Amino acid sequence: MQHRIVIVGGGAGGLELACKLGRKLGAAQVTLVDQQLFHIWKPSLHEVAAGTLDIHQEGLSYQMLAHDNRFTFCFGAMTGIDLAAKQLQVAAALDDTGEELVPARVLPFDQLVISVGSTANHFNVPGAAEHTLSLNRPADAEHFRLRMLKLLTAAELRKSAGAEGQVRIVIIGGGATGVELAAELREASVVHSRYGFRRLDPHRDVQITLLEGADRILAPLPEKVSSAAAQLLRERQVTVETGCRVARITPEQVEDATGRVFAADLVVWAAGIKAPDVLGTLGLPTTRSGLLEVGSNLLVKEQTDIYALGDCAACPTADGGWVPPRAQAAHQQASYLVKVLTRRAMDQAVPSQPYVYKDHGSLVSIGTQNSVGNLMGNLFRSTWYVQGLLARTMYVSLHLMHHQAVLGTLRTGVLAVARFLVKRATPLVKLH
Repeated sequence: MQHRIVIVGGGAGGLELACKLGRKLGAAQVTLVDQQLFHIWKPSLHEVAAGTLDIHQEGLSYQMLAHDNRFTFCFGAMTGIDLAAKQLQVAAALDDTGEELVPARVLPFDQLVISVGSTANHFNVPGAAEHTLSLNRPADAEHFRLRMLKLLTAAELRKSAGAEGQVRIVIIGGGATGVELAAELREASVVHSRYGFRRLDPHRDVQITLLEGADRILAPLPEKVSSAAAQLLRERQVTVETGCRVARITPEQVEDATGRVFAADLVVWAAGIKAPDVLGTLGLPTTRSGLLEVGSNLLVKEQTDIYALGDCAACPTADGGWVPPRAQAAHQQASYLVKVLTRRAMDQAVPSQPYVYKDHGSLVSIGTQNSVGNLMGNLFRSTWYVQGLLARTMYVSLHLMHHQAVLGTLRTGVLAVARFLVKRATPLVKLH
């Protein structure tokens, strides 16, 4: 008897799980559902937004990955679950004009894995949802990039007419996404000044301000990492404002709780995440923040055949805390579920060992040449601080490890060499 395993969400964890299970069990038993047609590693979306990474070169087609890894791809968004009948409801897929490409479907399953990630949490700040952009999906990053190009063009035209021409970008949230985006945008602005925006001074005319509510950026990481990142941003003439609680956002500015005003042409919200709203409609137990409640075996509570992993799952740790929403956690959880679901598909006993999160540290990219972070794990008895080329090399290796999991070693190597050569034959930023 074949087990039908359906995985919802093709992010870092869901895609790795689908690829590894597909190679073991085949397309008849493994189906991946996603509302996008191609995959981009989410930690690299800040590069897409800045234009230093081409979304059309970086994106991996789900159909291609399904063919190569022997799973089935279903294009559409999850809308509901019939728990009694064990059926997943998938919405119709529409094109940009609203025309139906694929009708709504119902997928039967024996085991279901929910890995739909997270979305922006605006914390009910007035104007945040209407007047900010968030890097939740590849389309969001591409929208930001095109909007920034339009603003740069308008500023260049104003300068050519003898008027003031500036682009003011405000990033709300000093976590990894906000810090990485600020650094990447500064590098991109320097490159843009060489490609058609020669009248713009990249440091004076492209103003980048990072707002953080805590007393330092990268607050969850060690203070040494935070201080180093802040210094690197200051060297790149990025204005960092800590202890800044955003109170209101309008089309022209950001206001904080003390009455300070930050003029803005483009505002990015990177101040927090929450569970997608659809999780609250499934009839499954959720936390107050909307995350699916799972046990140490990643099974959703009160369920025997529905699992959840990644950002959308509230998974407990041995010390009473919660597994953080990081790519490394999703990768570890996918590896754990590969063993569990493979044995279930073969009607073998499921391993009794629970999932245990292992924190290997964090790396934060500060542009294309530098990174900072801390490493932890079996190699180090304490936290090991890293910065510079070594940290940057290790940061890039994380992306390559993800590609290796879904493409294989040979293709990942070939792709890495090809991208290295392409970058030296094309502009350093995407201009179209």
